[in-house]
Amino acid sequence: MSTSDFEKELNLLSPLIQKRYLAQPEDSKHKAAKPTHIASMIDHTLLKPNVLTEDVISLCKEAREHRLFSVCIPPSHIPIAKKELRESDVKICTVVGFPLGTQTSASKTFEARNAIEIGADEIDMVLNVSALKSKKYDLVFKEIETIKQVCSGKTLKVILETSYLTKEEIILSCIIVRAAGADFVKTSTGFAPTGATKEDIELMRKVVGKNFGVKASGGIRTKEDAEIMITAGASRLGCSASLQIIGASKQTNSEQGNY
Repeated sequence: MSTSDFEKELNLLSPLIQKRYLAQPEDSKHKAAKPTHIASMIDHTLLKPNVLTEDVISLCKEAREHRLFSVCIPPSHIPIAKKELRESDVKICTVVGFPLGTQTSASKTFEARNAIEIGADEIDMVLNVSALKSKKYDLVFKEIETIKQVCSGKTLKVILETSYLTKEEIILSCIIVRAAGADFVKTSTGFAPTGATKEDIELMRKVVGKNFGVKASGGIRTKEDAEIMITAGASRLGCSASLQIIGASKQTNSEQGNY
């Protein structure tokens, strides 16, 4: 990404978004984390539509035993996870506006607030790709900003769904997300044609800087996949094949899908 390319995309945004983005401290070149503690970077993910209560219980047990960072589950299963993880350091992550991101801002805001109230520690919200591609940048910005406000200090990750975005749109999205006050940019829902790529992670890291979160998700199935993403700049991984990645077991029944 050249300086001229970046400035061209930045100038498409409103003065407020530009000001918010540029007001944040400039970072030196990102230094990739050494992939030695992969387990502590994993959001152990189970977002299938047919997930059962016993699946969530198993997911939580696996996360506790292997010291994974969090479990990422549908909102309706938060109470189960909260009970299973009550004496654990494992965080509870859930999704908002999932998987398309086309819900109204009011709907997403309610989802986020409710999820926090019932026990979520982190929110992964889906960016409104339709609005972004329609160049409604202020709408995208305001939605993220509002949801961050209702998160009450909890971590907010914004899923860009990079599979549907051009390089220029990824740059714009990253600028908007950071300017709006979120904590992470994330590649994918796992429901799009493709997931995380090394090239997208490198680009996202370059735009947001070294002190902002970048989550790679979608298609990470092996330890090698995980190491590639971490070296490219990912600070968190969304995986359903978590145990396979850390060498704890072969793929289990819960480790399915595109995550």
